[in-house]
Amino acid sequence: MPWFALYTKPRWEKKVASLLDNAGYITYCPVTKTLKQWSDRKRVVIEPVFRGYVFINCSLQQLWESLKIPGILSPVKYLGKPAVIRDEEIDTVKKFLKEFDDVTVENLPVEKSSRVRIRTGVLMDYKGTVVEVFGNKVVVKIDSLGLQLSAQFDKKDLEKI
Repeated sequence: MPWFALYTKPRWEKKVASLLDNAGYITYCPVTKTLKQWSDRKRVVIEPVFRGYVFINCSLQQLWESLKIPGILSPVKYLGKPAVIRDEEIDTVKKFLKEFDDVTVENLPVEKSSRVRIRTGVLMDYKGTVVEVFGNKVVVKIDSLGLQLSAQFDKKDLEKI
C-alpha cells in the first residue's frame, strides 16, 4: 500500500498519529529530541521533525475514511490528487533519523521571482510568484482567471515549487 501525507492542525502531529494508530492505521510521525531553553530551566523535548504532517500507509479509500479523525485537515495533494510518497523516501527519513540526533527541517529561502504554493488559509494550494520579501512577510502575485491578485503571507505559510 502507498504512503500518503496528511496535514494536521498545528502541534497535533503526535496526537493525530496516536489517534490513527488506535483506529488501526499504519502511521509514521518522525520525531527528534531537542533541548529547549526556558528562562528557569532546560529540558529535552520530543518534537515532530515535519511540523504539520503525519504519514499514513493505506489504500485510497482508507485515506478518505481517515479524514474523520480529529486534528486532520486534509491530505497533501499533488496535481489535485493525494500525493503518493514512495516507500524509499519513508525509509530514507527513518535511516537518517537513526543516524543523526537533533534533526531540524528548514524551508528553502524564498526569493523574488520564485514560484510558491500557499499552504494554509483561504488561498490554500494556490500557486503564485514572489513579488517582494521583507522580514517574515512575503507579497505573492497570484494569476487566476486572467486577473492578478497580490496578497501578503507569512513565509511559513508558503512552500517553494
